[in-house]
Amino acid sequence: MIGIADCNNFYVSCERIFHPQLEGKPVLVVGNNDGCVIARSNEVKALNIPMGAPLHTIRHLVKQHGIQVFSANFALYGDISQRVMQELAAYAPAMQVYSIDEAFLDLAHVPHDEQERAAAHLRATVRRNTGVPISIGIAATKTLSKLANDRAKKLAGGILFLHDQDAVDDLLRRSDVEDIWGIAGRRATALRNLGIHTAYDLAQADIGIIKRKLSVVVARTALELRGVAALPLEAMREPRKEICVSRAFSHHVQEIAALREAVATYVTRAAEKLRTQHSVAGIVTVFLHTNPFAEDLPQYAAHCAVAVAPTNTTRDLIAAALRGIDACYKSGYAYHKAGVVLTNLTADHLIQATLFAPETDPRRQQLQVVIDDINTRWGRDTIRYAASGVKRPWAMKQGNRSARYTTRWDELPEAH
Repeated sequence: MIGIADCNNFYVSCERIFHPQLEGKPVLVVGNNDGCVIARSNEVKALNIPMGAPLHTIRHLVKQHGIQVFSANFALYGDISQRVMQELAAYAPAMQVYSIDEAFLDLAHVPHDEQERAAAHLRATVRRNTGVPISIGIAATKTLSKLANDRAKKLAGGILFLHDQDAVDDLLRRSDVEDIWGIAGRRATALRNLGIHTAYDLAQADIGIIKRKLSVVVARTALELRGVAALPLEAMREPRKEICVSRAFSHHVQEIAALREAVATYVTRAAEKLRTQHSVAGIVTVFLHTNPFAEDLPQYAAHCAVAVAPTNTTRDLIAAALRGIDACYKSGYAYHKAGVVLTNLTADHLIQATLFAPETDPRRQQLQVVIDDINTRWGRDTIRYAASGVKRPWAMKQGNRSARYTTRWDELPEAH
């Protein structure tokens, strides 16, 4: 059996850990520049406020219903996620971290008649040790467990165990094709055109026809709905094939100096992610553009790719990105967003040397290790490159961000 543990309204739950008075109250979290809704409590969902709604269009509802608004605090959410995953990993011999708030669990070690009780114990343990409520779905395959988990969120106990075929069939009949993991948009439309409207219909469909009319991926999903494990548990996460960091500015930026600071900052974040997965990059692509919705302003967009000797050191990647932004920049435009994409990624132990590449100074890598160690111990940007700026007036707005309680010494909660 496979279980999936999914944190309930994760970003909202993280905020409530340090603001317990908000339990049962409407809370939402907004994304970059306090623009759009990216997380909602159940109370906000009941008000029919959709995901992605621009904050300025729902100000009247925020005021009318006393909704608490938080700016995204990704440092806090990332740290709480790690704590939840550590609790889950201590319980399961094999685990696949699927996203920041979801993980598949191998439950083969738990006797069949004890799995629901064990899931309840795990749920209580995670809530007690991290403060985050989770829901758990248990079934024979990953796809079935995802369906079970979606339904478990609506149950008081937060757990749904598909223990026999009758329970599976009942859930499949009550689930539309759009409810199935990985089925949406064109795939859902194509299935409905074939007369397949529910998960049960897909489970009963001819696999050959599904493979021929749609794809092997959908055929595997159909097998999973039948209880045939076609998607293995991936204990090791595949390294990303590209890494992108981009942000919209808090206000329009026209000066090349500010753009260079922003790009250097984004490269620094991307390089951290690159080293985390033990990869090096061979191409640095920089892009920037104006606001396409500001129709009264002149429009411009550009990107530039810069090839580099495979590296993951921030210094070398910043140098390449600055060459890229200098090539992209045109004066006279009000820029809305810029970003950096690292591609041509390979494992850091598989770098192919060439006869004509300059010899790498080992001290650069040693310096990078020291910088990473200091920033890990004392907080991000304790040491940073001057190219990334100091005041950063272009940085995105976070007018309602809570403190980074678990990752900054100077933002620890205080007893009163």
